[in-house]
Amino acid sequence: MTAPAALPSCQPPAGFTLFTGHAGPYFGALGPVYWQEVGDGTLTLGLRLKEQHANILGIPHGGMLLTFADSAIGVNLGRAQQRRDPSRAIVTTSLSSDFLGAARLGDWLQAQVTVRKTGRQLAFGECLLVAGERPILRASAVFSVIDRPLPSDGSDG
Repeated sequence: MTAPAALPSCQPPAGFTLFTGHAGPYFGALGPVYWQEVGDGTLTLGLRLKEQHANILGIPHGGMLLTFADSAIGVNLGRAQQRRDPSRAIVTTSLSSDFLGAARLGDWLQAQVTVRKTGRQLAFGECLLVAGERPILRASAVFSVIDRPLPSDGSDG
């Protein structure tokens, strides 16, 4: 009987740092997630695909991949929105995607984001998820710019 192959190290590639920014508890469940700033100021997010990301077939779940792409676009559009008007926030309005290939457990998955436009009411972005050189998923999103909600504890700040 042959022992199962060990997954690659969970360590990120050189240049990536643990993401500690605020993206909500749901996003945190994907982690650990790492980031690297790109020359244009956007963040490339990355994570190592583990068993917690798998579907019943033992491959990364499509919903997990969509969550990662949506979140990566949101993080980047949110950063752009904060520079524009820190009193406003963004929420996903539309997300379109195409699965381009299959990722495997153990792959280092990167979300490469392009911010297309941030406006007073809408923000637009795109994401390409890649595992090494393999394109896995392409997503395009529209986010609505909204007034920042009050804290859930009823306080005003």
